[in-house]
Amino acid sequence: MNPADVLIRPVVTEKSTYLHNQGKYIFQIAKWASKPQVKRAVEQAFNVHVVSVNTATMPGKQKRYGPRLVHTPSTRKAVVTVRSGDKIQIFEGL
Repeated sequence: MNPADVLIRPVVTEKSTYLHNQGKYIFQIAKWASKPQVKRAVEQAFNVHVVSVNTATMPGKQKRYGPRLVHTPSTRKAVVTVRSGDKIQIFEGL
């Protein structure tokens, strides 16, 4: 399995940048991905040791564009905790 199939994009928010100091990184993941698949994908892609993975499904929202109601799709995210001393380089420039 290719890590790019599981990991869609990193989530960069104020809260996620605060969590980097604790060794936690947030990724948007595929809806079908399980915790072991996310762990393997992060370890392969960034060459770090993953301690734990927590996942959450974020429900889509209803938005109004003029007279039209539109539903945004649901997304899934994972909070990945890495071993102390390990860092993911993609987040270090932030």
